[in-house]
Amino acid sequence: MKKLLALPLLALSGLFMGGCFTKDYQGDLVGAEDRPIFNPQDVPFGMVPCPGGTFHMGQTDQDISASMVNMNKQVTIAGFYMDETEITNNEYRQFVNAIMQDSVEALGEDYIKTELYPDTTVWVRDFTYHMGDPLLEYYYSHPAFDDYPVVGVDWFAAKYFCNWRSKLKNANNEERGEAPLPNFRLPSEAEWEYAARGGREGVTFPWGGPYVRNTRGCMLANFKPGRGDYAADGFAYTSEVGSYFPNDFGLYDMAGNVSEWCDDAYMEASVPIVWDLNPTNPDDNEPRKVVRGGSWKDIQYFLETGTRNFEYQDSSRSYIGFRCSMIQIGMGTNRGLNR
Repeated sequence: MKKLLALPLLALSGLFMGGCFTKDYQGDLVGAEDRPIFNPQDVPFGMVPCPGGTFHMGQTDQDISASMVNMNKQVTIAGFYMDETEITNNEYRQFVNAIMQDSVEALGEDYIKTELYPDTTVWVRDFTYHMGDPLLEYYYSHPAFDDYPVVGVDWFAAKYFCNWRSKLKNANNEERGEAPLPNFRLPSEAEWEYAARGGREGVTFPWGGPYVRNTRGCMLANFKPGRGDYAADGFAYTSEVGSYFPNDFGLYDMAGNVSEWCDDAYMEASVPIVWDLNPTNPDDNEPRKVVRGGSWKDIQYFLETGTRNFEYQDSSRSYIGFRCSMIQIGMGTNRGLNR
């Protein structure tokens, strides 16, 4: 505090003594000059703040598969931002249109453009003896589905989207003379679970629980309520993003609709191995990547905040999408995130 008060006083003394501000700090340690001014980080468009904190990560209900892959562990998560909803077809279309206009080399990547396009054949390939042809033809291309979550995107494509989004935003910031934002990225598994709980401790579902209906009997997520019953929640397949109530952080569809890619590699024993501060498990040699949240075709168990699952990184599915996150910088764990 003494240092912080000294700098304005030095400036004032320069004004009184010489009539203008001088850079003669008399040999004091005042830091490098000509640094850009830092303004508090604004909440990125389409995102909501997730104030950092400590929570018990892991299973909150019975481990029905007896897998023991998600034992409880107390961890601390720093503040971050997360997309309010899953990335939609139309948002992803902006990305596809942009990369079709730019060369892959210009973006500094060697990923093939066609592999970034959503694989619409997943609606036929994922299920045998299923009439998926109408969705194959219309789900991504028709305006009726613009606000539905994009699917048919593998882990690599989701990562590439985050990279493109970062460059798009920071190119605009540079033109406006503003400091760059941190990169958009897939959330870590721990961040995803912390965000899904919405600040609640030990809850089964993002809305609390333990039930999947509210007091009026309405379903609280898009999933498979019973054998052969997909439509009891109002939708046979995916639903428009934000069709159900958000959790306490303001995040929609953290349970159901589509499962979501996380950045982490999947490892059965990761819980006792990873650190207890911002834990993550990066492993390029592990092709299995974490997916969380359950989907429109999953039973209730997979909607639980503590249920872990995975898919192979090069696999695209009709029930897996994603959303982006971004770290919060320049402040403490909670300061500034509730503005």
